[in-house]
Amino acid sequence: MRICLLEPYDTGSHHAWLQGYKENSRHNIYPLTLEGRFWKWRMHGGAVTLAREYRHKDSRPDLLLATDMLDLSAFLALSRDVTNSLPAAIYMHENQLAYPIRPGETRDLHYGFINYVSMLCADQVLFNSQYHLDSWFEELPRLLKHFPDYNELDTVDDLRAKSQVLSLGVDLQALDAHRPRTSTEGPAIILWNHRWEYDKNPEAFLEALYALDEAGLDFRVAILGENFAQLPPEFARARRRLRSHIVQFGYVDGFAEYARWLWRADIVVSTAIQEFFGASIAEAIYSGCLPILPERLNYLQFIPEAYRHTCLYGDQEEFVSLLKQAIENVDCHRDHSLRHMVTPYDWSRMAPEYDRCMEHLAAM
Repeated sequence: MRICLLEPYDTGSHHAWLQGYKENSRHNIYPLTLEGRFWKWRMHGGAVTLAREYRHKDSRPDLLLATDMLDLSAFLALSRDVTNSLPAAIYMHENQLAYPIRPGETRDLHYGFINYVSMLCADQVLFNSQYHLDSWFEELPRLLKHFPDYNELDTVDDLRAKSQVLSLGVDLQALDAHRPRTSTEGPAIILWNHRWEYDKNPEAFLEALYALDEAGLDFRVAILGENFAQLPPEFARARRRLRSHIVQFGYVDGFAEYARWLWRADIVVSTAIQEFFGASIAEAIYSGCLPILPERLNYLQFIPEAYRHTCLYGDQEEFVSLLKQAIENVDCHRDHSLRHMVTPYDWSRMAPEYDRCMEHLAAM
């Protein structure tokens, strides 16, 4: 089959997902994309540009696969003479109803409504985790009840009936090429491999490091992730205050260097207030890191029952306590791995699942 993948925000995890499916599918995936910037404008206007570009293509696909950053209703309306017989699916990386907003801000409901009408137009709605699906349908009735009349609450059940979980695919096997030949020694290395942004809650992570430092624990920390033209003040303070512990600070160039830090680290942490899947955590777990994660969001699916008391925390005090235990018992943890919990998400396993889903959609 020929599958047209519509992505108006082609960067970061969206780009990795697109490329992963394209390279591992048995079908012909051809992307139509826009640069991953100005996300609000992409949700408003990306459909106009992609519909124009789609009409200029000579060949036609067997189905459409769009992401949640596209206003699928606008795209289909602007291309209806050439897409009216095509099945369409929408893949939900995140949603604008459950995405956390900063204190003092008010949620702009228009972007959640774009997600909603896009789902109405789709033949299949795909979520990257069960947590994500559940959180969307928990919030959707609240969105619709916000409006004064004709709030279409009956559509909630209709959308749920055509929704399913299709987990994110991650190129985990690519990490194997950078696995070191010798085992790790020395103090525990704590890894942060997330964006330096509000929804990842870096302040809680840094406060935990300060507590470990004040307790006199011997540890190292590798802070990866995005760099900014102007360093966020909380990271600038941490760089000064934790200078004796820091072994890496900031973005690393290229996948190979990133992978080497994953293998070198012992503990990966998250303090996120939003995570619909958690690809960076899956990568670190695959590379042998012990995860210490909040007992919420999508993280529960990565942790077996026997490890939950070691890996999942409920509050900041428990977070620091688990980090202390992991640091003090690092040699023991180096001999064990939860890699088997994330290997099912490698593209070698997920691409056939995606293909079967697309084939079923095309046959509807």
